[in-house]
Amino acid sequence: MTKPPPASAPTAADTDLMLVERTVAGDQKAFELLVLKYQRRIERLIGRMVRDVDLVEDIAQETFIRAYRALAQFRGEAQFYTWLYRIAVNTAKKALGDLKRDPLVSETALRGGGDEEDETSAVENELTTAETPETVLAAKEIAAAVNSAMDALPEELRQAVTLREIEGLSYEEIAEVMNCPIGTVRSRIFRAREAISARIKPLLENQSGKRW
Repeated sequence: MTKPPPASAPTAADTDLMLVERTVAGDQKAFELLVLKYQRRIERLIGRMVRDVDLVEDIAQETFIRAYRALAQFRGEAQFYTWLYRIAVNTAKKALGDLKRDPLVSETALRGGGDEEDETSAVENELTTAETPETVLAAKEIAAAVNSAMDALPEELRQAVTLREIEGLSYEEIAEVMNCPIGTVRSRIFRAREAISARIKPLLENQSGKRW
């Protein structure tokens, strides 16, 4: 008698779908697990769009509330996180529209304040050897240039490159989140990379000419 083949380990998508089904069936803890799993990623995505640390948490909370209300409509035809990202993008867009209609809601959002630590800290953490005041300063200048270049991008380009480079989504997933053809996604990411490269290239050339 032959043994049945071992069952394959459940994938992240299987786990998410199982948690969705448990939530719809009335298991509140299941949804809390989904929130714990994706909260930081959703907040990071929203932070790239809204650029106001005071609003990120509120918009993330609204995202999860909307997702909870719409869970019964989720059929598992797409990855759960791409479905959730799409809700986050739409919620953040609505918040941006509200800010433009009522700028008194949060002036820092319209000034583009706040989230300058991501690239800076990432670059600084890599400077574990041969670290000097000059190399630290150079890293901060490059990180600031990346942030500035991201801020200057049109909204759709910034969303596309954030989803690709920071969140690690595939082109197909980004097309689903942004509700556009995959060719448009490729074009937006290419243009975003070109714009960022143009900003940091002079800094890199300047630093490469120095001897530390």
